[in-house]
Amino acid sequence: MSRDPNKIEELLTRGVERIFPSPEFLKKALLSGRQLKIYLGIDPTGPTLHLGHAIPIMKLAEFQALGHQVILLIGDQTAMIGDPTDKSATRQKLTRAEVLKNCRNYKKQASKILKFTGTNKAELRYNSKWLNKLSLTSLLELASNLTYAQTIKRDMFQQRISEGRDLYLHEFLYPLMQGYDSVAMDVDGEVGGNDQTFNMLVGRDLLKKIKNKEKFVITSKLLEDTSGKKMGKTEGNMVTLSDAPNEMFGKIMSWPDTLIPIGLELLTFLPMNEVKNLVSSLTKGVNPKEVKSRLAFEVVKIYHNAKAAEGAVKNFNATFKAGAIPENVLTVKTAPDLLSEVLLKAKMVESKTEFRRLVSEGAIEDLDGKTRISNPTAKVEKTTNLKIGKKRFIKIEVEK
Repeated sequence: MSRDPNKIEELLTRGVERIFPSPEFLKKALLSGRQLKIYLGIDPTGPTLHLGHAIPIMKLAEFQALGHQVILLIGDQTAMIGDPTDKSATRQKLTRAEVLKNCRNYKKQASKILKFTGTNKAELRYNSKWLNKLSLTSLLELASNLTYAQTIKRDMFQQRISEGRDLYLHEFLYPLMQGYDSVAMDVDGEVGGNDQTFNMLVGRDLLKKIKNKEKFVITSKLLEDTSGKKMGKTEGNMVTLSDAPNEMFGKIMSWPDTLIPIGLELLTFLPMNEVKNLVSSLTKGVNPKEVKSRLAFEVVKIYHNAKAAEGAVKNFNATFKAGAIPENVLTVKTAPDLLSEVLLKAKMVESKTEFRRLVSEGAIEDLDGKTRISNPTAKVEKTTNLKIGKKRFIKIEVEK
């Protein structure tokens, strides 16, 4: 086991919200020379991992780099129960077929960060292996370790009660099932987002009561948008690990500047002294877009490669700085027609009303003629490249 003090210090601090029972407890364990067993659990509620998942996966990778045993746990059984965390209403139930379909590419996506081959390879496990074997007697005995008072105090449950929304018994059982994962795998620790603190501490409590074993918990900071909502599938603002390089780069460049510091800390492998220098440069007159471009480059490099990241930079600069059209632009073929009709058929605008509004705002640009479309009855009579708003592009090929 590596006991490199610098790497241990970064593990204890970078992107970390809290450590239970304490940072000192974990530091002592890391310096003991004993191989620790740490896991991250992910419920497959969607078909792809996203940057929100990547944050604790990267923390797991830090443990792996130090020589510890790491487990990526797929919550194929808990996903069918539905995690109530931060939900104002009950999750839609998933079938087993849906769950297994969702997670079939998780290992491939996570392998951009974790090593699943070679020495000290990461392990992939599924919690249905033990949760499906729990008898009613075992479940009742397990449930005797968690009180009603412990569960009902959760913020989201209190919110639902105050709003007159329903609470279902299976939602009370979710933390118990997730917590039992720690017992079944007999782990030393768990990592996860700070929104999972309650569930992870239930596992810590169960492990202490059932096996008299102290489990540490690391909660990571969340990547949140300006409204305070975490970036993820539910909020519709996620960057997935399967996004193409140009798409991934462009999405990150559309983030508000306020996300630059936390993004550099949570989503890149840049040394923290370099992260601090980049963040400091924002207060010294450096254009935030330059630093954000570095953030986007580093992220794309992780999930693709340096060449793809360099290509994404060039494509973005050509498209959004020089006004060129993207490489993979939507192309439609049409006979000469009203521009409004062509854009409607291509679903680039939702209605003629929207088209007229865009024209009145000067938001439709002819990239070939370097002019704004000002006539709502304009016709397309030759091949034309258009930019609509800030990010939509279309190439119209006119067939005569």
